[in-house]
Amino acid sequence: MIDRRRMMGLGLLGMAGLVTGAARAAAPDLAALRPLTGDVRPIDAEERTARLAAARALMKAHGIDAVLIEPGASLVYFTGVEWHRSERLTAALIPAEGPLLIVTPFFEEPSVRQTLAVPAELRVWQEDETPFAAIAGFLKDRKLPARTIGIEESARYFASDGLARATGARLVSANPIVRGCRMIKSTAEIALMQKATDVTIAAYRFTVPRIEAGMTPADIAAMMNAATARLGGSPEFALVLVGAASALPHGSRAPQRVAPGEVVLMDCGCSVQGYQSDVSRTLVFGTASAEQRRVWDQVREGQQIALAAARLGAEAGSVDDAVRRRYAAWGYGPDYRLPGLSHRTGHGIGLDGHEPVNLVRGETTRLAPGMCFSNEPGLYLPGKFGVRLEDCFYMTEAGPRWFSTPPRSLDAPLG
Repeated sequence: MIDRRRMMGLGLLGMAGLVTGAARAAAPDLAALRPLTGDVRPIDAEERTARLAAARALMKAHGIDAVLIEPGASLVYFTGVEWHRSERLTAALIPAEGPLLIVTPFFEEPSVRQTLAVPAELRVWQEDETPFAAIAGFLKDRKLPARTIGIEESARYFASDGLARATGARLVSANPIVRGCRMIKSTAEIALMQKATDVTIAAYRFTVPRIEAGMTPADIAAMMNAATARLGGSPEFALVLVGAASALPHGSRAPQRVAPGEVVLMDCGCSVQGYQSDVSRTLVFGTASAEQRRVWDQVREGQQIALAAARLGAEAGSVDDAVRRRYAAWGYGPDYRLPGLSHRTGHGIGLDGHEPVNLVRGETTRLAPGMCFSNEPGLYLPGKFGVRLEDCFYMTEAGPRWFSTPPRSLDAPLG
């Protein structure tokens, strides 16, 4: 998946509520779709308890007394709390020992409790008070040490600065704890990601046969997202690139319409219970040229090279290296230059569409069971077209396993 915020800036993000002529035309067909998510099992209390226990074990191993987490995927991961970020701090403090703390504005407490899924002490602060005094008071009342506090990497400066001033603690990165937990997915997490992928593949199978000449990226994205929602997924993104725009991984503001012989590149995903899918498919509307076929076949081989390189214990960066060596032998690049593969081979995925770590040069984290990645070694020919095939995989004790099976031929681009 390419950065969703960038896609939104280019006006290429078709959301489920977008209604176009193409979406209206597909409405009778949409009515025949049935949700695939009726058997989904949410993350339960036992698993969240295990997550907190794992976090506390890592905190003790790294000499960290507590970890501060702001709203976002990590807050959901550890506490279940689904909240937004604003200038009014809502956050969790996870101590290495003792109860978990949720601090939130007084008037937000009832709403915050609605998604809280673990035992926790809630402390509130009024509009004329500071949330950091509430955190410091909690630590003092509970007689908890606060010499060293880990800060999750996405936390804002005002949160970490206010905490340091109120507690006098030394602040360090919480990556060893948060990444250490979230990078390794459980069986339940993988099942949710599999379901999200199944929904996305089914939505592709609905949408692609309905692509017609003259359609815009927004037309196609609207159909894709409408199908995704009907199938039980929450649409997250639907990037559609046509013709020369497909050579720009983040898209183009230039007007685009489907025409015979043009590449149509789709990069789409949804979430189920918060866990995301990410699948890209590239097709040619009408008859493909010899060059289009050659590049498509090369990207397909690149995916297989990446999967073969994803061995247990291998450095994540070695997967990217393996793909780039073959691409360079074909005359692409070298390195990240164009024409060639200008972005990393893959990224971590889970509750966030992009999570650490990445399949990129220099990444030394070793692959282990439970890690999940995208595999998307696209090739981009500026001024002509681009091809991206993207399927995610997860590491098992026996090696990598696909969430979705890559297609084998441009003539059957959905497999």
